[in-house]
Amino acid sequence: MRWPPWRRTPIVPAIRLTGVIGNLGWRGSGLTLAGLERLLERAFAAKAAPAVALLVNSPGGSPVQSSLLAARIRALADEKGKPVLAFVEDVAASGGYWLACAADEIFVDAASIVGSIGVITAGFGFPEVLHRLGVERRVHTTGPRKGMLDPFRPEQAEDLLALRELQHGIFETFKAQVRARRGARLKADDAALFDGRVWVGTQAVELGLADAVGEAHAVVRERFGKDVRLVPLSRPRPWLARRFGLDGAALAGTIGAAVEERALWARYGL
Repeated sequence: MRWPPWRRTPIVPAIRLTGVIGNLGWRGSGLTLAGLERLLERAFAAKAAPAVALLVNSPGGSPVQSSLLAARIRALADEKGKPVLAFVEDVAASGGYWLACAADEIFVDAASIVGSIGVITAGFGFPEVLHRLGVERRVHTTGPRKGMLDPFRPEQAEDLLALRELQHGIFETFKAQVRARRGARLKADDAALFDGRVWVGTQAVELGLADAVGEAHAVVRERFGKDVRLVPLSRPRPWLARRFGLDGAALAGTIGAAVEERALWARYGL
């Protein structure tokens, strides 16, 4: 969408950050910097726009893509001198909250689910399956940790220690992002805020994880005038999705990607 120079109606571009963060399936259907960078640049390029809005509805996903997207949003905001307002819809949890923190202010619905500041690694173990089937597993590595967390062998203490070290590094980065962006607005100590739990919108405001309860259209009109228009931007959907109503996970062509995405949403009752 273009904004002609003669348009007089104030416009606030709104970027929809909906879905799991990271590449899902071979089509990469999740939220990634590669997939959203042009959209971000379009939104911040609107010279007459007084602000840019983020419409966040994500259960999380890749910490790296969360970090890259948040950093790019901040870089564009600083370059263009535009405030960023985040509006949480159903959920901004884990990486979804990381994205929301890229905004200068965070607004929520009273029933939004917010938080889950932590790191999770999930999987399955099948150490007895191959033995019962009479199948011999052959794995050859050049390093003792190369087969770490192999689901077909019992968990190893040294593997779990290495995993905890990885999680700790990501967790510390996540916490640093929240502290840097929310600062003195946080109203609880680390033990309460960073234990992985989630809160409803009103609780998030009380804790300083969000700034206020507010709906996107109402907030931008209050801030920038009753004639302002909130213009949502989104990535163009592939032809098959437009023609047959298929979502990203279905287009990816992998049952695993769809199951993974569904599990992330289901964690928050959605």
